[in-house]
Amino acid sequence: MTEAIFRDDAYAKSCEATVVSVDKAGIELDRTIFYYESGGQPGDTGTLATADGHTVEIADTRMDRGSGRHLHIPAEGMPSLVLGDTVTATIDWERRHRLMRMHTLLHLICAIVDVDITGCQIGLEKSRIDLNTDGKPDKEAIQAQLDELVAKDLPTAAKWITDEELAAQPELVKTMSLSPPTGIGKVRLIGVEGIDLQPCGGTHVASIGEIGRVRVGKIENKGKQNRRINVHLED
Repeated sequence: MTEAIFRDDAYAKSCEATVVSVDKAGIELDRTIFYYESGGQPGDTGTLATADGHTVEIADTRMDRGSGRHLHIPAEGMPSLVLGDTVTATIDWERRHRLMRMHTLLHLICAIVDVDITGCQIGLEKSRIDLNTDGKPDKEAIQAQLDELVAKDLPTAAKWITDEELAAQPELVKTMSLSPPTGIGKVRLIGVEGIDLQPCGGTHVASIGEIGRVRVGKIENKGKQNRRINVHLED
């Protein structure tokens, strides 16, 4: 199994790694800083550079759910790698950091509108979160509370609990459409000090002040008990 460096260090921008498999599905490394598409967050992009000067552009990163392989998807026309190649893996940091800001922003909305999540999608320009409620969330109130929270610049932190501990605390699970990332015996929780705590495998900023200025966009009715809140970063 690929060592997922981003789990413990979301700010790692590059690492040395060895190619452990290559096929038409993608490139698998023994360790990586590339986040794979999951939980509404897109997979990372970037490059794999060999010692002899070849550079492979990575257009996406995905998890093969059947085999559990962590796959780096090369752009078309890239030079091929072979088993045993040593590479320097480097992510598109500006893109990743923006996605980290967006992902953490959605956690704040979870805390403000305390209902179950039915879906989400994290993007560079706009993100959205779908919530299980028949009421209409107050756009102005959410905006004011987000501004207040971001200004507090509270730290985020990750901790691990066992699958059994999570099963004993079902209130921690806020998603209805996705199951927490279990199956390895432990689950990672992401918390915003005194505000939010829930299972999450994504990447997040170290403190919520990094999110910066945000704008609550359109709030849409997507069903009898489904309200979609759209949010934007203002830079």
